[in-house]
Amino acid sequence: MAGTLLTALMLFLFKRVCDGEPTVGGPDRVTDQHGTNKLVYVTSQWALQLVNDSLPFSRANSFCRSQFSSLLTLNESENHEELLELLRQAGLTSSIWVGQSPKPVAPSKQYFQVSALRFPKESREGFAHVNITFPALSAISVCVRVQWDQDWNEVSTIFSYAAPVFTNEFQLRGQLDVQGRVLLALIIHGKHLPYKASFPNDGAWHQICVTWRRSGNHWAIYVDGEIKDKGSGTDTNRDIHGDGILILGQDQDSFGGNFTEPFFGNITDLNVWNMALESRHIRALNSCSTLSQERLFKWSLDHISSHPAVKEVQTSLICPAAYPQVELQDCWTLQGWTNQLPAWSQTECSNLLPFVCRSTKERYLRMKQITESQSVRPSAFMNQMMMLSNKSQPILAQQPSDLNNLAQASVLLNISAQALDHTPPGELEPADMVSLIQLLSLTADIPAQPPTRLENSSQDGVLELSQHFVSVADSIISEDNTLKWQAIKEVVNGPMDVVKSIDRMVTHLSPRLMSQTDQLTITSPNIKLEVQQQRLQEGSKVSSFCGPDTESHTHLDCISVPAQKIQDLHSNGFYKITLVNTWYGSLRPLFNPEENITMVPTVTDGSQRYLGTFLGSSVVSTTVLGDDQPVSMAVNFQLQHRVENSLGTVYDPVCAFWDFDLSPETGGWWNTKGCMVVSRHYGYTVCYCNHTTNFALLLQVYEAQRSPENEKALQVLTFIGCGVSMCGLLFTFILFIAVGVPKSDRTTVHKNLIVALGVAELLLMCSDWASDNKAACFLVTALLHLFFMASFSWMLVEGLLLWSKVVSVNISEDRRMKLYYIIGWGVPVLIVGVTLAVSVDKYKAEDHCWLNVQTDTIWAFVGPVVFVLAVNAVVLCRVVMVTVSSAHRRAKMLSPSSASKMQTFDLTWAVTRPVLILLPVLGLTWLCGVLVHLSVVMAYVFIALNSFQGLYIFLVYAVYNSEVRNAIKRIKEKRKALSFTNCSQPNSFLHSQRVPVSSWSRSPPTPSSPETSETSGANSSTSMSLVIKNESFRKESFVSFSMKQASENQVVQLTAFKPSGC
Repeated sequence: MAGTLLTALMLFLFKRVCDGEPTVGGPDRVTDQHGTNKLVYVTSQWALQLVNDSLPFSRANSFCRSQFSSLLTLNESENHEELLELLRQAGLTSSIWVGQSPKPVAPSKQYFQVSALRFPKESREGFAHVNITFPALSAISVCVRVQWDQDWNEVSTIFSYAAPVFTNEFQLRGQLDVQGRVLLALIIHGKHLPYKASFPNDGAWHQICVTWRRSGNHWAIYVDGEIKDKGSGTDTNRDIHGDGILILGQDQDSFGGNFTEPFFGNITDLNVWNMALESRHIRALNSCSTLSQERLFKWSLDHISSHPAVKEVQTSLICPAAYPQVELQDCWTLQGWTNQLPAWSQTECSNLLPFVCRSTKERYLRMKQITESQSVRPSAFMNQMMMLSNKSQPILAQQPSDLNNLAQASVLLNISAQALDHTPPGELEPADMVSLIQLLSLTADIPAQPPTRLENSSQDGVLELSQHFVSVADSIISEDNTLKWQAIKEVVNGPMDVVKSIDRMVTHLSPRLMSQTDQLTITSPNIKLEVQQQRLQEGSKVSSFCGPDTESHTHLDCISVPAQKIQDLHSNGFYKITLVNTWYGSLRPLFNPEENITMVPTVTDGSQRYLGTFLGSSVVSTTVLGDDQPVSMAVNFQLQHRVENSLGTVYDPVCAFWDFDLSPETGGWWNTKGCMVVSRHYGYTVCYCNHTTNFALLLQVYEAQRSPENEKALQVLTFIGCGVSMCGLLFTFILFIAVGVPKSDRTTVHKNLIVALGVAELLLMCSDWASDNKAACFLVTALLHLFFMASFSWMLVEGLLLWSKVVSVNISEDRRMKLYYIIGWGVPVLIVGVTLAVSVDKYKAEDHCWLNVQTDTIWAFVGPVVFVLAVNAVVLCRVVMVTVSSAHRRAKMLSPSSASKMQTFDLTWAVTRPVLILLPVLGLTWLCGVLVHLSVVMAYVFIALNSFQGLYIFLVYAVYNSEVRNAIKRIKEKRKALSFTNCSQPNSFLHSQRVPVSSWSRSPPTPSSPETSETSGANSSTSMSLVIKNESFRKESFVSFSMKQASENQVVQLTAFKPSGC
């Protein structure tokens, strides 16, 4: 008989309720092998399953969850017509459960000073008499708060009511059992009911309520708001006699006397009603709420007469405002339909009603497919189950009410764990996975009553159940089953469903698990579970919980509750604390890496390219129970980075938790609300979160643009380049002023560009020193913005000036310079001013002196720069086209026979030379910044070209500029002439001053010399010039790009500046 029961209990799990259900729209009735009718209505989106097996609301909700569906809720109006048809086809006229139950809220406790009566052990005569007259009662409720003396273990009477005609009319008794719990029993009309209800003898206050009504002789005992024992059908069906005496702390073997069973401890808050209170009333009283129902007696010492041994004391009564798992309201039901509209009502959540589970159509069909495949071909795991149970039938129909106690669950888990031990890794089939996950979900929701003397369950049995539970869960979330999780992802929300089941299981069983110990640890290859419990007092703190140590990691995964938060619990009136800590080491591979976690990148400065976010650590969880009730508290935790660093990849850790409420239909998702990174270290990260749940590290993946060594090298190169560039710009500006370079719009533009770029680079070099001062950093940011904008504006002017030379724009120099000044200085001032006015609060970056790249402010710089570079690129293209066409035309005019012989190299050099000279001046080297993220080489090229931009300008405008060289030569010749003390022909000096190029004439270039001069005759057979003349310049101020032909000694010149030779 026992073997048959064991096999039946073991096998029931593996038959799904969806067997034989329809897959098309409309209801269909099917009958399982037990004759139980089931009905499912499948629409285009949903599948509604009517479970005509009456359960309490919590069990109904649990069963739907185990089927990977949810209890049909009130707000799902789109299913009203389908539900009406489903109920009509089923012929169901009774009410059904609908969700949702009142949402739990975080508990809070408060102290209330109340008067109490102390019954000391020094006297066995102590009692208290309630001075009221009782009428005959057809129903009665008595609620009282007691504090049991922990050293007293004999039978005690909390209160006794005796009538003149019958002494043992109504009495509440208690006694200590061998496990240290206080057992309670009622005496009604002289009949002694069994000791079953209980509470721990922990020295704390406990609320006890007893109710009775003549109709049906129903009675119940509640402890701390929860029903602990109930029954009906006592022998005598009559009222409780009136005119009796209510005594506290003693029994009454005679009317009003003969006390033999004293109570020792404290009593307060006694209240009596002439009605049987309902469960919701008891729960409200436990939270110190006030009932509207009129009382026969309200606690007041003015109406109580006490024995001299009984002392009146003041005590602090702890009242929970709201417990998370206590429903202060009734649960909702669908009572019927009125005019095709649903009629809702509320009733006791403990009532037994049928219900409807709702799931998506896709999930329902996939579930059916998986279970049907198991029916046709049993898996290796199922064969192992059959072998262990000596049965040949692998499938037995499941009923929602089959698994309703811990003994049955323990048997199933034991057999499942044995079968898993004999099943090779990775050999579980999808149907096996689904069945085991359902078993864990159903087991986790079984309520665990405190042990009594009449139960065979003990702590060892509950511990064994927990160990089997963890063992089965470990096998399910093993990395070997990664592919199986992908196969069942349409049915099961994911591995976090298993995590949630473990949390619920330990929370429900913690009173039983910790009844004889203060610490408990259960370990498996992928899971470590630890439960700590202690009584709260001043200076209480709990130790940190860490995952298992491994040889490959020096830092452990740890989580802890701050000591101050523990003290806050004690200050708020909590008596004991229980911490449930769990570590999961194999969840990371089970999350599909292709399903990228959507999250805003934390690095947005453009230095790294964001690739995605994924789970990068183990998962740790903490559940805090204050007086066995869940409490949300802040935690600190550190987690290792479980990822292999690959070359060119950077990981930025983000502290997160799994939020089951974020996306209920899919089982939740990662959330970062309330969590922050405390510190980052190599290989691990320390986090803080202001609540308790399941935590992990999400790693944001970035493509590394450069290594720290390269970053340092680039910084040094930038600093050196800016220093050299500033020196070059300074020397160039001094030369323009000191040597007497002829004034023109061209030289004026050069000078403004030099000033703007020089100041900008000076500010850039000083920006690091200003970053510590907020005001100074803001000022430096604005000035950097202004002068870099001015630099690019004058680069634009350089391009416009060059364009005017190429296309001969007919505009006077004065008007042109006014326009250039407006563009060069007016536009930057306008842009910076408008930007500051519009976004002054978002103008500067947080950690350095530059524009904020995380807002649109950066476009106040990037936008104009892109425009300048685009215009100058067009100008450069036009210059190259003119240069090439001029070279061809002049070569054809002067030597037609050789024009066709121009070699490719010479033509390429004719194009390349002006490009190399003009790129820095026009700012086109900044285009390399677009390619910086592609390669570190491009970063070096970008820094070299732009940080040394001043050096390029110095070389082009000073070292190789014929105007500067000629001006220096004139100064040298003047000084040389003045050194002659006996000079007889001063006119020769004046002549040499008026003809600055005479030295070129005295030394004409040879065919092998690259040097060119505008004094070369137009009819020379060895050189030529293309000169676009600026009428405002003197003849000797012409500047050119030159190119010597290899065969003809030809030179191509373009007016812009005049290098003297290369």
